[in-house]
Amino acid sequence: RREQRPSTAGQRLGAPESFGVSTLEPGLRPPAQPPGRQVSIRVQMLDDTQEVFQISQRSPGKVLFDLVCVHLNLTEGDYFGLEYQDQRKMTVWLDLLKPTLKQIRRPKNTILRFVVKFFPPDHTQLMEELTRYFFALQIKRDLACGRLICNDTSAALMVSHIIQSEIGDFDETQSWQHLLHNKYLPDQDAIRDKITDCHRKHVGQTPAESDFQLLEIARRLEMYGVRLHPAKDREGTKLSLAVAHTGVLVFQGYTKINAFNWSKIRKLSFKRKRFLIKLRADPAQNAHHDTLEFAMASRDCCKIFWKICVEYHAFFRLFEEPKPKPKPILFTRGSSFRFSGRTQKQIIDYVKDSELKKVPFERKHSKILSNSSMSPQPASFRSQVPKEVIQFLVSPFILSLIYCNYAPFSFLGRFVHIYSPHVIVNGSGSVNGQGIGCTGVLGPGQSPEGRQLSPLTSPLLTEAGYVRNDDEDEARRKKFPTDKAYFIAKELLTTERTYLKDLQVITESFQSFVGKDEVLPDSVKNLISANYDPVYKFHQGFLKEVEQRLAQWSGRSNAHIKGDYQRIGDILLKNIQGLRQLTIHLQKHSECLVELERACRSSRKVETVCRDFEQQRVCYLPFNIFLLRPLHRLLHYKLILERLCKHYPPTHEDFRDCRAALADISEMVLQLQGAMMKMENFQKLLELKKDLTGIDNLAIHGREFIRLGCLSKLSGKGLQQRMFFLFSDSLVYTSRGMTPSNQFKVHGQLSLYGMTIRESEEEWGVPHSFTLFGQRQSVVVAASCASEMERWVEDIRMAIDLAEQSSSPSTDLLSTSLPDNSNGAEQESEEELCSSRSSLERQGHRGNTTVHVCWHRNTSVSMVDFSVAVENQLSGNLLRKFKNSNGWQKLWVVFTNFSLFFYKSHQDDYPLASLPLLGYSVTVPCESENIHKDYVFKLHFKSHVYYFRSESEYTFERYPVMGNGLFPSYTLFYLQ
Repeated sequence: RREQRPSTAGQRLGAPESFGVSTLEPGLRPPAQPPGRQVSIRVQMLDDTQEVFQISQRSPGKVLFDLVCVHLNLTEGDYFGLEYQDQRKMTVWLDLLKPTLKQIRRPKNTILRFVVKFFPPDHTQLMEELTRYFFALQIKRDLACGRLICNDTSAALMVSHIIQSEIGDFDETQSWQHLLHNKYLPDQDAIRDKITDCHRKHVGQTPAESDFQLLEIARRLEMYGVRLHPAKDREGTKLSLAVAHTGVLVFQGYTKINAFNWSKIRKLSFKRKRFLIKLRADPAQNAHHDTLEFAMASRDCCKIFWKICVEYHAFFRLFEEPKPKPKPILFTRGSSFRFSGRTQKQIIDYVKDSELKKVPFERKHSKILSNSSMSPQPASFRSQVPKEVIQFLVSPFILSLIYCNYAPFSFLGRFVHIYSPHVIVNGSGSVNGQGIGCTGVLGPGQSPEGRQLSPLTSPLLTEAGYVRNDDEDEARRKKFPTDKAYFIAKELLTTERTYLKDLQVITESFQSFVGKDEVLPDSVKNLISANYDPVYKFHQGFLKEVEQRLAQWSGRSNAHIKGDYQRIGDILLKNIQGLRQLTIHLQKHSECLVELERACRSSRKVETVCRDFEQQRVCYLPFNIFLLRPLHRLLHYKLILERLCKHYPPTHEDFRDCRAALADISEMVLQLQGAMMKMENFQKLLELKKDLTGIDNLAIHGREFIRLGCLSKLSGKGLQQRMFFLFSDSLVYTSRGMTPSNQFKVHGQLSLYGMTIRESEEEWGVPHSFTLFGQRQSVVVAASCASEMERWVEDIRMAIDLAEQSSSPSTDLLSTSLPDNSNGAEQESEEELCSSRSSLERQGHRGNTTVHVCWHRNTSVSMVDFSVAVENQLSGNLLRKFKNSNGWQKLWVVFTNFSLFFYKSHQDDYPLASLPLLGYSVTVPCESENIHKDYVFKLHFKSHVYYFRSESEYTFERYPVMGNGLFPSYTLFYLQ
């Protein structure tokens, strides 16, 4: 299907509309993405720069890929792909059809690489110079890492063309110095003379010509575009498999020993660790079908290579993108994976038929300004983009500012600031195609109507947002600070107070409680004391420094006149460097959690004492959550520093300290990330174990929690409410028991190994229903709404894929075979669930755990939601008002674990009440509600309505943004 001539680069990519704001197309609006929280994704380009892109958490991989192509203004983007390391440390391609966050478990700590995916046999098939430039960068990278193996003559000639492209004509001194300071080959020194001799011969050659010559040499090499996948033949000989435009290749070392053309291959498949190539029969030799078998390291390796082969075959052999497979009527067999994107023929035809205008593009590594370097871009770009903006875009130092991105915070760009008439939001909400979540402040006499903002405009490009010189603003500052940095620092203070109280639960309350009966083994007691007490002592000193600085900043002394104390980066830098000395203790916290659980399993007395402690008012969360608090706090520091770095201009006196502190804390987070993820999953399994009865051992090695929530199960008695728990190996369904502990009684288990899933709304006449086909039984279930159904289906399919990757079916979770004969369970009223005292003072098992809240409000929550929630916590003063009350009550509020906890003041040891927020919506009051106050947001669920008033615009924006996208049905309706 041939497309019409487009008007934008986004449409040139084959999308119905642009998926982002290109820096080269002023005036475009970001398109509507799937609803949900915005997430920041880092992508490393071929020129080694990194860019941050904003996508919805439910966006498929194609949205991110198209954003990258639009940002680069790349017409022939289908030759490229995004690769990354998954949780198994295997390099895989981003699937364009699957949701990005279903593939990337930790987006904030994952860097995707934009690289060449399909290597055509002839570089003249690449129609655009920009595309050839990116291919040249890929060849340069392959040479440097030793992947593109060749003889010295070819290597020297290729490097000489790269140098010609970067520094121009040969100059002995300059060329020699350039080779000394740049590494193009692993053994470059041995052939340095050959390189310079070749470079002498390229006089007058432009960068574009150098790229062309480089590709001409590279394409003739046997290892051009080859990515080796280790394997063995049937005799156990070590080989490597690869795929090219011609078919599947077999290498021994770096020598090609066999090649199977696509025309000879009948089928490619894999079975566990075996990769199978079925060849067509040769009529001339009267031969039968032949099947070649290769053993690879694992099933995952086989599947990854098989997917690459499928895509290579479709890209080079098909005329158009293959159609998706029809949904099976009953059972699915094999993978549904298919190639997504335009084929090579479609790309060539499209570019030939499109008269694309050209303007210069930037060659990052080249010192030559060449007018011949052209790439498809709007012709009006040169007249619309100021010179200083272009300089801003190509400055690595300035670009580094944008990388400090906090996904939920970027939602602020979508607010209309009705309380501040002088503040406007950048129409695109982005810089370089990425959200910044900042506002620009108009100067006196300026108005949004009188000035057309470019998508490139941001506060980082102008001083307008930082100048407050009039007497009125200065007087207001003396009374109370108005700088956003102050409120970010105040968030650090308030959350640090809560964090110190949480540490106190471990170091004082728990140790005092278990010390009375002396049932806890000394080894466990000493382990906890030795690794939490130093952390608690350190943060006592840290909190005092922050309190003193904020007191000075807020104008309680004369320090604000000099401006010496209107910063926080110096304190953060000093204390984060001190915190690094405690890394050895932080690394032991996971061991503390494991050893405490081991003690509970081995002794009924220890388990009883720990459960009794969890019923104490001071332990307002499951105790294991407190044990993980120090690791989670590192994430909070990182996010606070990212917001500060995003807010400050580079010239601000606090910027350098904040950047240094951010680098230190990012390194610590990266170092402890693996242990943190494992412990979060382990903690969640332990927590769920307390809510379930009828399961032997839930927390076993290798099992991952994925989602829990309510679904209605179809049986002979009709639809009955059930609580479902999805793990990486099985799906368990329960009902709430009539026991004193309010535990959920397990009724059945479905193994995910061999399971299939099918939507069945039309078959059963039940809205939002789907059928799960297990090996021993089938279950029909229905979700409360379409979005809930979509979440469940996506996660179950992901879990099925995980189960298939395991070597054997899961073991039975259930301790006994329990019939599904429950007629439902006792309902808990919303008043009981949310009342000021009952949810915190009820004896026995807590009734406001996540499982019970999901049961009552008929919703679900996933492990991804839990992981995001621990990163996003708030503390501080809020004014609360009930629906029918007159006055406002000032409370200290802690937002954590999907709940609001209310205290009289931050000095209280335990909360007076709690409000679980799963299922709640957050909006702003309408005119008819007569809430004539600034910074008020409303929480409501059915007939339950609460109003909260914050002290500043920053806090007003933070609370709704924190909730939005963190969990299902907790939604934020933006002012339009």
